[in-house]
Amino acid sequence: MQKRAISKPLFRRTTLLPRGLRRRAGAEPTDRKPSKHVRYAVVAAGYIAQVAVLPAFQHARRNSKLVALFSDDPTKRGELRRKYKIPIVSTYEDFDTILGNGQIDAVYLALPNSMHKEFTIRAAKAGVHVLCEKPLGVTERECRQMIDACRRYSVKLMTAYRLHFDKSNLAAIETAKSGKLGALRYFNSSFSMQVNSPNIRLERKMGGGPLYDLGVYCINAARYLFGDEPIEVVGVTATGSDKRFTEVEEMVGATLRFSGERLATFICSFGAADVASYLLAGTKGTVTLEDAYEYAQPVEMKIAIGDKKQARKFAMHDQFAPELLYFSDCILRNREPEPSGAEGLMDVRIVEAIYRSARTGKPVKLGGVSKKKRPSSRQQIERPPVSEPNIVHAESASRS
Repeated sequence: MQKRAISKPLFRRTTLLPRGLRRRAGAEPTDRKPSKHVRYAVVAAGYIAQVAVLPAFQHARRNSKLVALFSDDPTKRGELRRKYKIPIVSTYEDFDTILGNGQIDAVYLALPNSMHKEFTIRAAKAGVHVLCEKPLGVTERECRQMIDACRRYSVKLMTAYRLHFDKSNLAAIETAKSGKLGALRYFNSSFSMQVNSPNIRLERKMGGGPLYDLGVYCINAARYLFGDEPIEVVGVTATGSDKRFTEVEEMVGATLRFSGERLATFICSFGAADVASYLLAGTKGTVTLEDAYEYAQPVEMKIAIGDKKQARKFAMHDQFAPELLYFSDCILRNREPEPSGAEGLMDVRIVEAIYRSARTGKPVKLGGVSKKKRPSSRQQIERPPVSEPNIVHAESASRS
């Protein structure tokens, strides 16, 4: 896909009308009234929604309320409605009608990647804020359309990067910024699993593939640890004889060049044993995170500076409630979220550049963007782990 330099701002601040005045262009005002809680609809009831998103509302009660669920599976609708006492459950067919009735303030989109753009724009037109699972879209163009729609209809858009509120990853960021590691030189990461088949992650038309599902974590981590954007990327793909990988590649490897001759490398795979780690090396020391990207595992951090070594463990915790709490505060206090739609766009443009490099066998230059707002320790929110729920008509993506 042909790339173009980005010369205009990725996201500009908008003025949000009071919630009771938000409306579609040309439509009558809705009956929304100011509230201390944001009323959410969860859109889709797949594995991640059931194991993480729906249970997270119990830890986000301070400012977030689950009021609706959309799914085309009648069994899911019935059982999940009873379990979570959800007032409104419906199919996707009635999405626009229900969002237009003034009872929903925000949606959490847990849909397949290829459906993010459509439902974000539909929600924005209804005056409803959007918290969208990563990747934000499948292409840079899709991401821009989503950002533009949310700007046009004066609603917030946040990319659901849960690690921007995670204690272990924020501690790694603070270590990188502290200067204790010296001048930062390189980042290396591995993120892999044995994916189940059949699975939407293996379908190209659904926005599948390990780079979209796993690689964006590595890209995002390199960016927030370096506090910078890459200026050049090189990508390669590899696929063995496994019949699971007829539409998407088995694995992707990439090298990202940052200013100051710093490099970030990673491999993501759907056909290897479970690994989710990264290492950041400076001229004086290193910081390593094991299980860095996981939401259902404790994380171990190791810091080595000269002869001094220390280890620190971070207990498993609810990583989805913090997203809800933070996004709701942004809505209620009229603040632009970090991670924003622009944050999601930046990772997707890098994904596209990696694929282009893999196709052409040549490096791809990137430029024309800058970003001031990065995750920091001020965003840390910690909640206890949720109890593992019984899953209805859904399976984990991983074989393990």
